[in-house]
Amino acid sequence: MALDIPLNEIDFVLLDMDGTLLDLYFDDYFWGHLVPERYAEKHNMTFGAARDYLFRTYKSQERTLNWCDIDYWSRELNLDIPALKEQVKHLIEVHPHVIDFLKMLRRRRKKVFLLTNAHYKTINLKFKKTQIGRYFDSVLCSFDVGYPKEYIQFWQEAEKRLGFEKARSLFIDDTEEVLRVARDYGIRYLLLKAVANSKAEPKRSDEFMTIYDFRELMS
Repeated sequence: MALDIPLNEIDFVLLDMDGTLLDLYFDDYFWGHLVPERYAEKHNMTFGAARDYLFRTYKSQERTLNWCDIDYWSRELNLDIPALKEQVKHLIEVHPHVIDFLKMLRRRRKKVFLLTNAHYKTINLKFKKTQIGRYFDSVLCSFDVGYPKEYIQFWQEAEKRLGFEKARSLFIDDTEEVLRVARDYGIRYLLLKAVANSKAEPKRSDEFMTIYDFRELMS
């Protein structure tokens, strides 16, 4: 099989959502363009000044639950973030061949779990737009656990709740930091999704095997 990932030895497939299954272009456009545009209008600032301020503000919440908490950002920025997401939901897209891959996992009777830092409201919006929710046996988000995926506590709780076996699990994510924590926890098979945003350059990794397209996992 491509990439030497032996699916016959894997019972549990753990998948990230944004950037891995779904095109990160939506999120990058939303936080990098639309929110700064609206913030600039509200505060009579230039787009550039608003964007610089917001990127510093976003960065201050990296690796915390606030990072993906759209209710937190609504309060912090005094903008209706869920309503703004609704306005551009047409940009939410599934990466190529993701649905085929998920259907193949179903046929092969794998347990398929979605592990995401995304907020419940974001998950609901994206599930409604893409209909990918039907392919998961369970969905676990960092808000259920109290820790983002960048912390070992997330993985301890995930194993407890979902009952996967680390030695028989494959985890795919578009963020190396998250993959490192999963590796430290003992997840045996790890893949980096190199194309997170379809309009940006693919990622490179010296640490992890990468996939560009889910066809590579479908022999």
